[in-house]
Amino acid sequence: MTFDAIGIAGTGLTVHRKWLDAVADNLANANNATATDGAAFQERFVLAQEGEGTSGVYVAGAEFGDEEGRLVHQPDHPLADEDGYVRYPDIDMSAQMGYLIMAQRGYQANAAVVDRAKTTYEAALQIGRN
Repeated sequence: MTFDAIGIAGTGLTVHRKWLDAVADNLANANNATATDGAAFQERFVLAQEGEGTSGVYVAGAEFGDEEGRLVHQPDHPLADEDGYVRYPDIDMSAQMGYLIMAQRGYQANAAVVDRAKTTYEAALQIGRN
């Protein structure tokens, strides 16, 4: 059972890393303007699922936000349409920062499990040597 700890925590590390990647993409593209005849950047959400027949968790896929985004009146923008509108992603920066903190803490917690399991394994090996 103890030997499963690193594998299970490893799957958690992978899921949280993917979540961090998605949040980073969302934050990096939150202010990307597009023409109104195109789709806005779509916010990405990582879907995690319990491993079937195995221990741990895995990334089951992704869901995407609305490609309609939000229209902003900026007549001086180079991509503005004839009415002066451009399309921006509909990304809530404060929600993304909350997701960032949760994903970071989850990653840190799984890394701590790996570290503690490694220490436990080393102690068990040391007992075996004595």
